[in-house]
Amino acid sequence: MKPDSPADVRNKRAGLLFIVSAPSGGGKTSLIAQLLQRSPNLAVSVSHTTRKKRPGETEGVNYHFVDTQTFAQMTMDQAFLEYAEVFGNLYGTSKAAVNAEFDQGRDVILEIDWQGARLVRKDHPEAISTFILPPSRETLRLRLKGRGQDDAAVIAERTNQAQLEMAHYADYDYLVVNDDFATAVEALTCIVKAARLAKTPQQESLNTLLSELLLKDS
Repeated sequence: MKPDSPADVRNKRAGLLFIVSAPSGGGKTSLIAQLLQRSPNLAVSVSHTTRKKRPGETEGVNYHFVDTQTFAQMTMDQAFLEYAEVFGNLYGTSKAAVNAEFDQGRDVILEIDWQGARLVRKDHPEAISTFILPPSRETLRLRLKGRGQDDAAVIAERTNQAQLEMAHYADYDYLVVNDDFATAVEALTCIVKAARLAKTPQQESLNTLLSELLLKDS
């Protein structure tokens, strides 16, 4: 009889939760988009927000755009895994959306700020967190300016706020500098691969194989 291959003895494991944060202009959205193309069974959770839709954004792809009343009701219903106010707008991660991805066998990325990350870690200390840093403050300022979506006053405010956000880098498991884009994507890919190969998730997915390998001969 042909022995089982490793793929035949894998069990379904609990989904992994990844947190990726960065200051505005840090490039995390572009990095995550490339990471998703390179990593199978990985999804990004689409947050709810009260901010207005920007040109080129799509409902349900970039965000779920809701009014403040809807957001407040979801908060009262404890529908969010985390939520925070950023630049006067509210952002929240739906528990149901994350669980739906887990049910489909996918790991989930939360693209959230340091405030949301801190809340998630309280309930999910096993979450793997990464902070994206710019190579310099000048590069960050130029990236914000290059968007062409904000005036000089907003860019100045976001640049100053970025320093406050980056002060929380020590809360995270990994730091990635987004200087060379391809290198930063590769670093994120390695983090995902390493997390999936860690002992706890591997014990869950390889439980049948481990039991067979360690079975004592009678």
